[in-house]
Amino acid sequence: MKEIAAKPQPLTLPWGLLLALLAGLAIILLPEQAGLPIAGQRMLAILAFAVIVWISEAVSYEVSAIMILALMAFLLGNAPSLADPDKLIGTKDALSIALGGFANSALALVAAALFIAAAMTQTGLDKRIALLTLSKVGASTHRVLFGAIVVTILLSFIVPSATARVACVVPIMMGVIAAFGVDKRSAFAGGIMILVAQATSIWNVGIQTSAAQNLLTAGFMQKLLGQSVTWTDWLIAGAPWSVLMSAVLYWVILRVMPPETERIEGGKEAVRKALSELGPMTGNERKLLAIVLTLLGFWATEGKLHAFDTASTTLVGLAALLMPGLGVMSWKQAQPRIPWGTVIVFGVGISLGGAVLATGAGTWLAKLLVANLGMEGLSPFWVFAVLGAFLIVIHLGFASATALTSAMLPIMIALLLQLGGDINPLGMSMLLGYVVSFGFLLPINAPQNMVCIGTETFDARQFLRTGIWLTLIGYGLMLVFALTWWRWLGWM
Repeated sequence: MKEIAAKPQPLTLPWGLLLALLAGLAIILLPEQAGLPIAGQRMLAILAFAVIVWISEAVSYEVSAIMILALMAFLLGNAPSLADPDKLIGTKDALSIALGGFANSALALVAAALFIAAAMTQTGLDKRIALLTLSKVGASTHRVLFGAIVVTILLSFIVPSATARVACVVPIMMGVIAAFGVDKRSAFAGGIMILVAQATSIWNVGIQTSAAQNLLTAGFMQKLLGQSVTWTDWLIAGAPWSVLMSAVLYWVILRVMPPETERIEGGKEAVRKALSELGPMTGNERKLLAIVLTLLGFWATEGKLHAFDTASTTLVGLAALLMPGLGVMSWKQAQPRIPWGTVIVFGVGISLGGAVLATGAGTWLAKLLVANLGMEGLSPFWVFAVLGAFLIVIHLGFASATALTSAMLPIMIALLLQLGGDINPLGMSMLLGYVVSFGFLLPINAPQNMVCIGTETFDARQFLRTGIWLTLIGYGLMLVFALTWWRWLGWM
């Protein structure tokens, strides 16, 4: 009997990828625009492709990064050179532009930060710090909520990855919930998990090394403005907002999701039991703690006691972490714990932003926005208010603050340079970088939110109810800071 040949499956593309390709093609086929080089027009096509793919999540971020590299190599490579329009840029030079972000110091800092986060998980130091902190709070539900905020703050200083911090805290807090014997769909359980996610986003604002989008912002500052801000400058400007918002978060959780009872027995004892099961602090934990505290010291004193930049000192710390005898893990142990895709996406993000400006696309788009939005003549405060609100709204379409930063911050910087006047482009870029961390509204808007909702202790509607409060109060508080604290510091 003859075998019936299987019918070939029709080629299907995800709708988001198809839409991205069509949008990019449409921009390429548009008539030449006055003041916009062909290379710039093609970069806008690539940017539109990237934004649609990222918003639709038609493909993974890692795959989209490779696609963007390929598009830059061939679309820019076959565009006239800006220096000599009679010659093409060429795929070799275009690929160099596409890979330019991998030479940025911020990429080295991100990679080193991921290794430090892996070392925390490898040694269990992050878990010990979290349990120690929780063991010091009382057994009341209010104190447990307060303790969860404190844990998040402490880990934000020493674990330079929002996702890694949440991945550490969530199992511990789930253990506390189980020890209390409450239902995991209770308001108490849901409140704790929402609090962990939202507190992580809040402290992504206050500490430069706490999130990848902050390091990407610093990278864009260095590449596009020729200067950046120190770790301490970022902390002094952002941490007061994060402190006040932590108090707001505590109040919002108690208001929106009040615990069913004031005091539940057994939780504190469960934390102490989990801590005792860890045993005494190991040699590797002590080494890692010493290295991290030393790094904190160098980060905090950059430009004051020494001239070593954050990326360089962090790389020295990474070398110490991996050094035989002195270190706390081997390369073989570290390798499977490192999300290498994040490094690739980060490098391509910097390349994309740099190319948008280098080809004249960013400046052209900034002029267009200034002319059509009536922003010329606005004071620095109103410029920040308008751009900040825009970033909060557009964040609703992004599942990654890093992707949002890659797509929007270079255009924002070009717009700030175009406006000129009394605007401080460096300071305003940092403040807009703060707004990028506003992932308060939807669980999809940040990886840490998705980790927490995966515990099934709350639903998207409950998250939104807390997020609306945090977004409105957080934005309002930023406007108050723009009129006072940040203006006094000279960033506005």
